[in-house]
Amino acid sequence: MIETITEDEGWRDASADMSALAAACYEETIRAVGAPADEVALLLTNNAAMQDLNKRFRGKDKPTNVLSFPGDDGADRLGDIAIGREICQDEARELGIAFKDRAAHLIVHGLLHLMGYDHQSDIDADDMEQREIKILTRLGVANPYAATDMLSDEEAGAT
Repeated sequence: MIETITEDEGWRDASADMSALAAACYEETIRAVGAPADEVALLLTNNAAMQDLNKRFRGKDKPTNVLSFPGDDGADRLGDIAIGREICQDEARELGIAFKDRAAHLIVHGLLHLMGYDHQSDIDADDMEQREIKILTRLGVANPYAATDMLSDEEAGAT
């Protein structure tokens, strides 16, 4: 189960039903990876909050698009994900894709991190990208890596 928490009201005006999108991303990711269906919280927030979280937990004093916070081992909680609205909107615009599609990619990316995937090595990055592409295709989202090489700090190696 994924619980969507909307902290920034701008998400409500973003022309996407984020709770339904998050649920679809969660279900497809669980199915594709074969992971147990543990609880996840998705925080929909803004750049200022993302910068604060990034500074507190990663020591980087700048906003980022997505952060993943794995849960404790043995708990029924997979973890938490936070996504920054302004960065997501800017990236969607720069990539020439729908905001909803960029948000879906960030949700799937965050979920894969919670499930133990990373992109610390080229092999791991390729594996994670291929999983993202497969999951997003099932969701009707085009390959996010076909259009550009643009990656955030989060996607380029931080969790």
